[in-house]
Amino acid sequence: MSYRRDSRGSRSALFDNYSSIEDGLGASSSQSHEIDENDNDKPVDSLQDRVMILKRLTGDIHDEVESHNRFLDKMGHSMDASRGIMSGTVDRFKKVFDKKSNRQVCKLAGYFLVSFILLYYLVKIIGYFMWR
Repeated sequence: MSYRRDSRGSRSALFDNYSSIEDGLGASSSQSHEIDENDNDKPVDSLQDRVMILKRLTGDIHDEVESHNRFLDKMGHSMDASRGIMSGTVDRFKKVFDKKSNRQVCKLAGYFLVSFILLYYLVKIIGYFMWR
């Protein structure tokens, strides 16, 4: 606790000494205040420039976000439309699969498609090894 008292006493002595020096300067202290104000104006101007840059940057970010929101809205509407088309297609497939004869035709078409894809890749692989 005595340490705090000592530091307070030394602080007051330090600042008292400073104020007595400032009083002794008189007219030169007003010049130093003007110089200090000029020195403060430079950082203030720099800070204003930074604020303007940040303001432009946030404006650009806002514009970009708005354009992305419009794009996402358009994409959402497109997805809703495609969902409607897909549900109609699924309903048609359900009608086709309800009848047994139609089911057999669909199975036959599926087998044909799978065999065509396998044959395509088989020919492609054989051609690759032949030209090698």
